[in-house]
Amino acid sequence: MKRSTLLLAALLPLLPIHAELPPLIPRQLLWGTPERTSPQLSPDGTKIAWLAADKEGVQNIWTRPIGTDAPRPATHEARPIYWYAWAEDGAHILYLQDSNGDENNHLFSADLASGNVRDLTPWRGIKAQNVITSVRRPNEVLVALNLRTREAFDMYRVDLTSGATTLEVENPGDVLTWSTDNDFVIRGATVFDPKTAQSVVRVRDAAGQPWRDLVVMPFEQALFDGQVFGGSLIAGFSPDNRSIYVHTALHSDKGRLERIDVSNGKTLEVMAEDPDTDVADDNLTPAVITDPATGALQAVKFEYLQPRWQFLDAGMQRDFEAMARVQPGFLRLVSRDHGDRHWIVASSGSNAPVSYYTWDRAAKTMTLLFVDNPALLKYRLAEKKAIVIKARDGLGLVCYLATPPGVEARNLPLILYIHGGPQARDTSDFDPDVQLLTNRGYAVLQVNYRGSTGLGLRYLNLGNLQFGLGQEDDVYDAAQ
Repeated sequence: MKRSTLLLAALLPLLPIHAELPPLIPRQLLWGTPERTSPQLSPDGTKIAWLAADKEGVQNIWTRPIGTDAPRPATHEARPIYWYAWAEDGAHILYLQDSNGDENNHLFSADLASGNVRDLTPWRGIKAQNVITSVRRPNEVLVALNLRTREAFDMYRVDLTSGATTLEVENPGDVLTWSTDNDFVIRGATVFDPKTAQSVVRVRDAAGQPWRDLVVMPFEQALFDGQVFGGSLIAGFSPDNRSIYVHTALHSDKGRLERIDVSNGKTLEVMAEDPDTDVADDNLTPAVITDPATGALQAVKFEYLQPRWQFLDAGMQRDFEAMARVQPGFLRLVSRDHGDRHWIVASSGSNAPVSYYTWDRAAKTMTLLFVDNPALLKYRLAEKKAIVIKARDGLGLVCYLATPPGVEARNLPLILYIHGGPQARDTSDFDPDVQLLTNRGYAVLQVNYRGSTGLGLRYLNLGNLQFGLGQEDDVYDAAQ
Protein backbone atom coordinates (compact mmCIF):
# COMPACT_ATOMS: atom_id res chain seq x y z
CA MET A 1 0.00 0.00 0.00
CA LYS A 2 1.39 3.38 -0.96
CA ARG A 3 0.79 6.49 1.08
CA SER A 4 -0.88 9.42 -0.61
CA THR A 5 -0.46 13.07 0.18
CA LEU A 6 -3.65 14.12 -1.57
CA LEU A 7 -5.64 14.39 1.67
CA LEU A 8 -2.78 16.18 3.39
CA ALA A 9 -2.48 18.61 0.52
CA ALA A 10 -6.19 19.32 0.75
CA LEU A 11 -5.90 20.05 4.48
CA LEU A 12 -2.87 22.32 4.27
CA PRO A 13 -4.77 25.57 3.64
CA LEU A 14 -7.09 24.81 6.59
CA LEU A 15 -4.46 24.30 9.28
CA PRO A 16 -2.97 27.23 11.24
CA ILE A 17 0.75 27.81 11.08
CA HIS A 18 2.38 30.18 13.56
CA ALA A 19 6.03 30.51 12.54
CA GLU A 20 8.44 32.49 10.44
CA LEU A 21 9.25 29.87 7.87
CA PRO A 22 12.07 29.61 5.35
CA PRO A 23 11.31 30.08 1.64
CA LEU A 24 8.93 27.53 0.14
CA ILE A 25 10.53 24.61 -1.67
CA PRO A 26 8.81 24.14 -5.05
CA ARG A 27 7.00 20.81 -5.22
CA GLN A 28 8.65 20.07 -8.55
CA LEU A 29 12.04 20.00 -6.83
CA LEU A 30 10.87 17.44 -4.30
CA TRP A 31 9.03 15.06 -6.61
CA GLY A 32 10.31 15.85 -10.08
CA THR A 33 12.92 13.97 -12.07
CA PRO A 34 16.35 14.42 -10.44
CA GLU A 35 18.99 16.21 -12.46
CA ARG A 36 21.13 13.05 -12.45
CA THR A 37 20.96 9.84 -10.45
CA SER A 38 22.06 6.20 -10.16
CA PRO A 39 25.61 6.38 -11.57
CA GLN A 40 27.39 3.13 -12.41
CA LEU A 41 30.92 2.34 -13.55
CA SER A 42 31.46 0.13 -16.57
CA PRO A 43 33.08 -3.22 -15.71
CA ASP A 44 36.47 -2.09 -17.05
CA GLY A 45 36.24 1.25 -15.22
CA THR A 46 36.66 3.37 -18.37
CA LYS A 47 33.08 4.66 -18.66
CA ILE A 48 30.29 5.84 -16.44
CA ALA A 49 26.51 5.66 -16.92
CA TRP A 50 23.68 7.45 -15.11
CA LEU A 51 19.99 8.33 -15.38
CA ALA A 52 18.93 11.84 -16.44
CA ALA A 53 16.18 13.54 -18.38
CA ASP A 54 16.55 13.99 -22.13
CA LYS A 55 15.44 17.13 -23.99
CA GLU A 56 11.84 15.91 -23.74
CA GLY A 57 12.12 15.60 -19.98
CA VAL A 58 12.07 11.78 -20.00
CA GLN A 59 14.54 9.94 -17.77
CA ASN A 60 16.92 7.90 -19.93
CA ILE A 61 20.38 6.35 -19.66
CA TRP A 62 23.44 8.45 -20.44
CA THR A 63 27.12 7.50 -20.68
CA ARG A 64 30.51 9.17 -21.03
CA PRO A 65 34.14 8.03 -20.92
CA ILE A 66 35.88 8.65 -17.59
CA GLY A 67 37.88 11.87 -17.68
CA THR A 68 35.73 13.55 -20.34
CA ASP A 69 32.70 15.80 -20.29
CA ALA A 70 31.01 14.45 -23.40
CA PRO A 71 27.76 12.76 -22.33
CA ARG A 72 25.70 10.88 -24.88
CA PRO A 73 22.32 9.16 -24.49
CA ALA A 74 22.36 5.38 -24.62
CA THR A 75 18.57 5.12 -24.81
CA HIS A 76 15.72 7.16 -26.27
CA GLU A 77 12.69 5.82 -24.44
CA ALA A 78 9.43 7.77 -24.39
CA ARG A 79 8.72 6.58 -20.84
CA PRO A 80 11.17 7.02 -17.95
CA ILE A 81 13.67 4.29 -17.10
CA TYR A 82 14.04 3.47 -13.41
CA TRP A 83 16.28 0.38 -13.39
CA TYR A 84 19.37 -0.37 -15.44
CA ALA A 85 22.70 -2.18 -15.10
CA TRP A 86 25.87 -2.66 -17.09
CA ALA A 87 26.15 -6.04 -18.73
CA GLU A 88 29.37 -7.63 -17.54
CA ASP A 89 30.80 -7.50 -21.09
CA GLY A 90 30.94 -3.70 -20.82
CA ALA A 91 29.51 -3.40 -24.33
CA HIS A 92 25.81 -3.43 -23.42
CA ILE A 93 23.56 -1.74 -20.90
CA LEU A 94 20.53 -3.66 -19.65
CA TYR A 95 17.31 -1.97 -18.57
CA LEU A 96 13.66 -2.68 -17.79
CA GLN A 97 10.80 -0.92 -19.54
CA ASP A 98 7.09 -1.58 -19.89
CA SER A 99 4.72 -0.72 -22.73
CA ASN A 100 2.58 2.37 -22.23
CA GLY A 101 2.29 1.78 -18.50
CA ASP A 102 1.03 -1.81 -18.58
CA GLU A 103 3.60 -2.69 -15.87
CA ASN A 104 4.81 -5.70 -17.84
CA ASN A 105 8.49 -4.81 -17.91
CA HIS A 106 10.60 -6.29 -20.69
CA LEU A 107 14.38 -6.63 -20.49
CA PHE A 108 16.20 -4.53 -23.11
CA SER A 109 19.84 -4.41 -24.13
CA ALA A 110 21.43 -1.24 -25.56
CA ASP A 111 24.56 -1.80 -27.65
CA LEU A 112 26.80 1.18 -26.93
CA ALA A 113 28.90 0.82 -30.08
CA SER A 114 26.07 0.58 -32.62
CA GLY A 115 23.31 2.31 -30.68
CA ASN A 116 20.99 -0.61 -31.38
CA VAL A 117 18.45 -1.54 -28.73
CA ARG A 118 17.15 -5.11 -28.55
CA ASP A 119 14.17 -6.42 -26.63
CA LEU A 120 15.61 -9.58 -25.08
CA THR A 121 12.15 -10.70 -23.93
CA PRO A 122 9.91 -9.82 -26.90
CA TRP A 123 6.82 -11.82 -25.98
CA ARG A 124 3.59 -9.92 -25.61
CA GLY A 125 2.00 -9.91 -22.16
CA ILE A 126 5.01 -11.31 -20.28
CA LYS A 127 6.94 -9.64 -17.49
CA ALA A 128 10.69 -9.70 -16.81
CA GLN A 129 12.21 -9.51 -13.32
CA ASN A 130 14.94 -11.03 -11.08
CA VAL A 131 17.72 -9.97 -13.50
CA ILE A 132 21.16 -11.43 -12.60
CA THR A 133 24.58 -10.95 -14.21
CA SER A 134 27.99 -12.47 -13.43
CA VAL A 135 31.60 -11.49 -14.02
CA ARG A 136 32.30 -15.14 -14.84
CA ARG A 137 29.76 -15.25 -17.70
CA PRO A 138 29.95 -11.72 -19.16
CA ASN A 139 28.02 -12.49 -22.33
CA GLU A 140 24.97 -13.87 -20.54
CA VAL A 141 22.16 -12.67 -18.34
CA LEU A 142 19.60 -14.58 -16.28
CA VAL A 143 16.05 -13.29 -16.08
CA ALA A 144 12.77 -14.55 -14.64
CA LEU A 145 9.82 -14.60 -17.08
CA ASN A 146 6.21 -15.70 -16.81
CA LEU A 147 6.39 -17.02 -20.37
CA ARG A 148 5.38 -20.66 -19.86
CA THR A 149 2.48 -19.63 -17.61
CA ARG A 150 1.42 -16.17 -16.49
CA GLU A 151 1.12 -17.38 -12.87
CA ALA A 152 4.77 -18.37 -12.27
CA PHE A 153 8.19 -16.97 -13.15
CA ASP A 154 10.66 -19.45 -14.62
CA MET A 155 14.33 -18.56 -15.03
CA TYR A 156 15.86 -18.13 -18.50
CA ARG A 157 19.43 -17.69 -19.70
CA VAL A 158 19.88 -15.13 -22.49
CA ASP A 159 22.88 -14.79 -24.81
CA LEU A 160 23.60 -11.07 -25.27
CA THR A 161 25.16 -11.52 -28.71
CA SER A 162 22.61 -13.77 -30.39
CA GLY A 163 19.62 -13.05 -28.20
CA ALA A 164 19.04 -16.80 -27.84
CA THR A 165 16.88 -17.62 -24.81
CA THR A 166 17.04 -20.96 -23.01
CA LEU A 167 14.82 -22.19 -20.20
CA GLU A 168 17.06 -22.71 -17.17
CA VAL A 169 14.67 -23.84 -14.44
CA GLU A 170 10.90 -24.13 -14.05
CA ASN A 171 9.02 -22.61 -11.15
CA PRO A 172 6.76 -25.16 -9.45
CA GLY A 173 4.53 -22.26 -8.48
CA ASP A 174 5.82 -21.26 -5.03
CA VAL A 175 9.18 -19.61 -5.76
CA LEU A 176 9.41 -15.90 -4.89
CA THR A 177 12.95 -15.30 -6.23
CA TRP A 178 15.91 -17.24 -7.61
CA SER A 179 19.61 -17.05 -6.60
CA THR A 180 22.81 -18.18 -8.29
CA ASP A 181 26.03 -19.60 -6.95
CA ASN A 182 29.41 -18.12 -7.87
CA ASP A 183 29.58 -20.16 -11.08
CA PHE A 184 26.39 -18.46 -12.31
CA VAL A 185 24.30 -21.60 -11.79
CA ILE A 186 20.81 -21.21 -10.32
CA ARG A 187 21.08 -23.20 -7.11
CA GLY A 188 18.94 -21.31 -4.61
CA ALA A 189 15.34 -20.20 -4.30
CA THR A 190 13.28 -18.36 -1.70
CA VAL A 191 9.90 -20.06 -1.44
CA PHE A 192 6.57 -19.33 0.24
CA ASP A 193 4.40 -22.44 0.68
CA PRO A 194 0.76 -21.36 0.25
CA LYS A 195 -0.53 -24.51 1.99
CA THR A 196 1.48 -24.24 5.21
CA ALA A 197 2.44 -20.51 5.13
CA GLN A 198 6.04 -21.61 5.69
CA SER A 199 8.99 -19.77 4.19
CA VAL A 200 11.60 -22.07 2.70
CA VAL A 201 15.15 -21.78 1.39
CA ARG A 202 15.40 -24.39 -1.37
CA VAL A 203 18.66 -25.54 -2.99
CA ARG A 204 20.08 -28.03 -5.45
CA ASP A 205 23.60 -29.41 -5.86
CA ALA A 206 24.01 -28.57 -9.56
CA ALA A 207 22.06 -27.73 -12.70
CA GLY A 208 19.76 -30.62 -13.53
CA GLN A 209 19.84 -32.01 -9.98
CA PRO A 210 16.67 -32.25 -7.88
CA TRP A 211 15.68 -29.44 -5.55
CA ARG A 212 15.35 -29.96 -1.80
CA ASP A 213 14.18 -27.83 1.13
CA LEU A 214 17.24 -26.73 3.11
CA VAL A 215 15.76 -24.35 5.70
CA VAL A 216 12.07 -24.35 6.67
CA MET A 217 10.67 -21.42 8.66
CA PRO A 218 7.22 -21.67 10.29
CA PHE A 219 5.04 -18.64 9.62
CA GLU A 220 5.52 -17.29 13.16
CA GLN A 221 9.33 -17.42 12.77
CA ALA A 222 9.57 -16.24 9.17
CA LEU A 223 10.81 -12.81 8.18
CA PHE A 224 8.62 -10.77 5.86
CA ASP A 225 11.01 -10.95 2.90
CA GLY A 226 10.33 -14.69 2.79
CA GLN A 227 6.60 -14.14 2.48
CA VAL A 228 6.26 -11.57 -0.27
CA PHE A 229 6.56 -11.78 -4.05
CA GLY A 230 10.01 -10.56 -5.08
CA GLY A 231 11.47 -11.09 -1.62
CA SER A 232 14.59 -13.11 -0.90
CA LEU A 233 16.17 -14.57 2.24
CA ILE A 234 19.35 -15.52 0.38
CA ALA A 235 22.31 -13.14 0.38
CA GLY A 236 24.56 -15.34 -1.78
CA PHE A 237 26.77 -18.42 -1.77
CA SER A 238 30.16 -18.70 -0.06
CA PRO A 239 33.23 -18.58 -2.33
CA ASP A 240 33.48 -22.39 -2.48
CA ASN A 241 29.73 -22.74 -3.19
CA ARG A 242 29.41 -25.24 -0.33
CA SER A 243 27.45 -22.96 1.98
CA ILE A 244 24.85 -20.27 1.60
CA TYR A 245 24.20 -16.97 3.41
CA VAL A 246 20.63 -16.89 4.74
CA HIS A 247 18.71 -14.17 6.57
CA THR A 248 16.93 -16.06 9.33
CA ALA A 249 15.41 -15.62 12.77
CA LEU A 250 15.02 -19.33 13.55
CA HIS A 251 17.57 -19.10 16.35
CA SER A 252 16.99 -15.54 17.56
CA ASP A 253 14.33 -12.87 17.81
CA LYS A 254 16.18 -10.62 15.35
CA GLY A 255 16.92 -11.62 11.79
CA ARG A 256 20.62 -12.39 11.42
CA LEU A 257 22.82 -13.60 8.59
CA GLU A 258 23.90 -17.21 9.00
CA ARG A 259 26.21 -19.32 6.85
CA ILE A 260 24.46 -22.63 6.32
CA ASP A 261 25.89 -25.87 4.97
CA VAL A 262 24.24 -26.61 1.62
CA SER A 263 24.57 -30.37 2.14
CA ASN A 264 22.67 -30.67 5.42
CA GLY A 265 21.13 -27.31 6.43
CA LYS A 266 23.25 -26.91 9.56
CA THR A 267 24.33 -23.43 10.63
CA LEU A 268 28.11 -23.18 10.36
CA GLU A 269 28.48 -19.67 11.78
CA VAL A 270 26.64 -16.43 12.42
CA MET A 271 28.06 -13.92 9.95
CA ALA A 272 26.37 -10.79 11.30
CA GLU A 273 23.72 -9.85 13.86
CA ASP A 274 22.44 -6.89 15.86
CA PRO A 275 20.61 -6.95 19.22
CA ASP A 276 18.01 -4.39 18.16
CA THR A 277 17.20 -5.06 14.52
CA ASP A 278 17.04 -7.51 11.64
CA VAL A 279 19.44 -7.37 8.74
CA ALA A 280 18.28 -4.37 6.68
CA ASP A 281 16.73 -5.01 3.31
CA ASP A 282 17.44 -3.57 -0.11
CA ASN A 283 14.33 -3.96 -2.28
CA LEU A 284 13.20 -6.99 -0.25
CA THR A 285 16.61 -8.70 -0.31
CA PRO A 286 19.31 -8.69 2.40
CA ALA A 287 21.33 -5.46 2.21
CA VAL A 288 24.88 -6.80 1.96
CA ILE A 289 28.11 -6.11 0.09
CA THR A 290 29.77 -9.13 -1.49
CA ASP A 291 32.88 -9.44 -3.62
CA PRO A 292 31.53 -9.82 -7.18
CA ALA A 293 34.50 -11.97 -8.20
CA THR A 294 34.56 -14.42 -5.29
CA GLY A 295 31.20 -14.10 -3.55
CA ALA A 296 32.90 -13.37 -0.22
CA LEU A 297 30.69 -11.48 2.21
CA GLN A 298 32.20 -8.07 3.00
CA ALA A 299 29.60 -6.02 4.89
CA VAL A 300 26.04 -6.29 6.20
CA LYS A 301 23.68 -3.37 6.78
CA PHE A 302 21.57 -2.89 9.89
CA GLU A 303 19.20 -0.06 10.78
CA TYR A 304 17.65 0.42 14.18
CA LEU A 305 17.49 4.19 14.61
CA GLN A 306 20.13 5.02 12.00
CA PRO A 307 21.76 2.83 9.30
CA ARG A 308 25.19 1.31 9.82
CA TRP A 309 27.46 -1.28 8.23
CA GLN A 310 28.88 -4.26 10.05
CA PHE A 311 32.11 -5.07 8.21
CA LEU A 312 33.52 -8.54 7.67
CA ASP A 313 36.31 -7.38 5.35
CA ALA A 314 39.06 -5.34 7.04
CA GLY A 315 40.16 -3.66 3.82
CA MET A 316 36.66 -2.49 3.03
CA GLN A 317 36.23 -1.19 6.56
CA ARG A 318 39.41 0.88 6.24
CA ASP A 319 38.12 2.35 2.97
CA PHE A 320 34.79 3.33 4.52
CA GLU A 321 36.51 4.88 7.53
CA ALA A 322 38.76 6.91 5.24
CA MET A 323 35.79 8.07 3.15
CA ALA A 324 33.83 9.03 6.27
CA ARG A 325 36.62 11.42 7.23
CA VAL A 326 36.01 13.26 3.95
CA GLN A 327 32.23 13.04 3.67
CA PRO A 328 29.81 12.58 6.59
CA GLY A 329 26.51 10.80 6.27
CA PHE A 330 25.66 7.18 5.61
CA LEU A 331 27.87 5.85 2.81
CA ARG A 332 26.72 3.17 0.39
CA LEU A 333 28.79 1.37 -2.24
CA VAL A 334 26.89 1.88 -5.49
CA SER A 335 29.25 0.51 -8.13
CA ARG A 336 32.77 -0.86 -8.57
CA ASP A 337 34.91 -1.90 -11.53
CA HIS A 338 36.20 -5.42 -12.10
CA GLY A 339 39.63 -4.47 -10.79
CA ASP A 340 38.00 -3.20 -7.57
CA ARG A 341 40.21 -0.12 -7.67
CA HIS A 342 37.53 2.47 -8.41
CA TRP A 343 34.21 2.81 -6.62
CA ILE A 344 31.15 5.01 -6.79
CA VAL A 345 29.63 5.66 -3.37
CA ALA A 346 26.50 7.52 -2.32
CA SER A 347 26.27 9.74 0.74
CA SER A 348 22.75 10.13 2.11
CA GLY A 349 20.95 11.64 5.08
CA SER A 350 17.48 12.73 6.08
CA ASN A 351 18.15 16.43 5.42
CA ALA A 352 20.11 16.47 2.16
CA PRO A 353 19.83 15.22 -1.41
CA VAL A 354 21.99 12.22 -2.29
CA SER A 355 25.59 13.02 -3.24
CA TYR A 356 27.64 10.64 -5.37
CA TYR A 357 31.43 10.39 -5.15
CA THR A 358 34.18 8.45 -6.86
CA TRP A 359 36.71 6.73 -4.62
CA ASP A 360 40.16 5.70 -5.80
CA ARG A 361 41.16 2.86 -3.45
CA ALA A 362 44.85 3.05 -4.27
CA ALA A 363 45.23 6.82 -4.08
CA LYS A 364 42.66 7.17 -1.25
CA THR A 365 41.07 10.14 -3.00
CA MET A 366 37.37 10.97 -2.93
CA THR A 367 35.91 13.24 -5.62
CA LEU A 368 32.39 14.61 -5.90
CA LEU A 369 30.71 13.20 -8.98
CA PHE A 370 27.37 14.98 -8.70
CA VAL A 371 24.41 15.70 -6.41
CA ASP A 372 21.22 14.11 -7.66
CA ASN A 373 19.10 17.19 -6.95
CA PRO A 374 21.51 20.13 -6.55
CA ALA A 375 18.76 22.77 -6.59
CA LEU A 376 17.72 21.57 -3.11
CA LEU A 377 21.08 22.61 -1.67
CA LYS A 378 20.01 26.24 -1.41
CA TYR A 379 17.10 25.35 0.89
CA ARG A 380 17.14 24.46 4.56
CA LEU A 381 15.92 20.90 4.91
CA ALA A 382 14.50 19.23 8.00
CA GLU A 383 16.41 16.54 9.82
CA LYS A 384 14.60 13.47 11.09
CA LYS A 385 15.36 12.90 14.76
CA ALA A 386 15.21 9.25 15.76
CA ILE A 387 13.42 8.66 19.06
CA VAL A 388 11.99 5.68 20.93
CA ILE A 389 8.54 6.27 22.44
CA LYS A 390 6.94 3.88 24.90
CA ALA A 391 3.52 2.50 23.98
CA ARG A 392 0.95 1.97 26.75
CA ASP A 393 2.08 -1.63 27.22
CA GLY A 394 5.75 -0.65 27.39
CA LEU A 395 6.75 -1.56 23.82
CA GLY A 396 9.47 0.77 22.56
CA LEU A 397 8.28 2.31 19.29
CA VAL A 398 10.99 3.43 16.87
CA CYS A 399 9.87 6.86 15.62
CA TYR A 400 11.18 9.78 13.59
CA LEU A 401 10.29 13.39 14.36
CA ALA A 402 11.01 16.23 11.95
CA THR A 403 10.31 19.90 12.66
CA PRO A 404 10.61 23.01 10.48
CA PRO A 405 14.28 24.08 10.30
CA GLY A 406 15.06 27.41 11.89
CA VAL A 407 11.77 27.47 13.81
CA GLU A 408 11.39 26.84 17.53
CA ALA A 409 9.85 23.41 18.01
CA ARG A 410 7.00 24.61 20.23
CA ASN A 411 3.24 24.80 19.60
CA LEU A 412 3.60 23.51 16.05
CA PRO A 413 0.78 21.72 14.24
CA LEU A 414 1.67 18.03 14.10
CA ILE A 415 1.00 15.62 11.28
CA LEU A 416 1.08 11.94 12.21
CA TYR A 417 2.40 10.40 9.00
CA ILE A 418 1.62 6.68 9.03
CA HIS A 419 3.42 4.19 6.81
CA GLY A 420 1.47 1.67 4.78
CA GLY A 421 1.87 -2.04 4.60
CA PRO A 422 1.64 -2.62 7.54
CA GLN A 423 4.59 -4.92 6.76
CA ALA A 424 6.95 -2.03 6.08
CA ARG A 425 8.83 0.51 8.17
CA ASP A 426 9.83 4.15 8.26
CA THR A 427 13.57 4.89 8.20
CA SER A 428 15.90 7.85 8.48
CA ASP A 429 16.09 8.21 4.69
CA PHE A 430 15.41 11.48 2.88
CA ASP A 431 11.65 11.78 2.37
CA PRO A 432 10.21 14.45 0.04
CA ASP A 433 6.80 14.26 1.73
CA VAL A 434 8.34 15.06 5.10
CA GLN A 435 10.31 17.94 3.56
CA LEU A 436 7.17 19.41 1.97
CA LEU A 437 5.29 19.39 5.27
CA THR A 438 8.08 20.71 7.49
CA ASN A 439 8.89 23.39 4.95
CA ARG A 440 5.30 24.58 5.28
CA GLY A 441 5.41 24.73 9.08
CA TYR A 442 4.34 21.31 10.28
CA ALA A 443 6.04 18.92 12.65
CA VAL A 444 5.94 15.38 11.24
CA LEU A 445 5.94 12.22 13.33
CA GLN A 446 6.52 8.80 11.77
CA VAL A 447 5.78 5.79 13.97
CA ASN A 448 6.89 2.21 13.45
CA TYR A 449 3.87 0.70 15.15
CA ARG A 450 3.72 -2.99 16.11
CA GLY A 451 3.69 -5.13 12.97
CA SER A 452 6.35 -2.98 11.28
CA THR A 453 9.18 -4.93 9.70
CA GLY A 454 12.92 -4.95 10.36
CA LEU A 455 12.72 -4.81 14.16
CA GLY A 456 12.52 -8.48 15.06
CA LEU A 457 9.96 -11.27 15.15
CA ARG A 458 8.28 -10.16 18.37
CA TYR A 459 7.82 -6.62 17.05
CA LEU A 460 6.44 -8.00 13.79
CA ASN A 461 4.08 -10.57 15.34
CA LEU A 462 2.72 -8.17 17.95
CA GLY A 463 0.88 -6.65 15.01
CA ASN A 464 -1.03 -9.85 14.25
CA LEU A 465 -4.81 -9.28 14.45
CA GLN A 466 -4.17 -5.70 15.63
CA PHE A 467 -5.71 -3.71 12.76
CA GLY A 468 -7.77 -0.98 14.42
CA LEU A 469 -6.56 -2.10 17.83
CA GLY A 470 -2.96 -2.19 19.09
CA GLN A 471 -1.58 -0.66 15.91
CA GLU A 472 -3.85 2.36 16.24
CA ASP A 473 -3.11 2.58 19.97
CA ASP A 474 0.61 2.83 19.12
CA VAL A 475 0.21 5.84 16.85
CA TYR A 476 -2.15 7.52 19.33
CA ASP A 477 0.34 6.93 22.15
CA ALA A 478 3.22 8.27 20.08
CA ALA A 479 1.26 11.39 19.15
CA GLN A 480 0.40 12.03 22.79
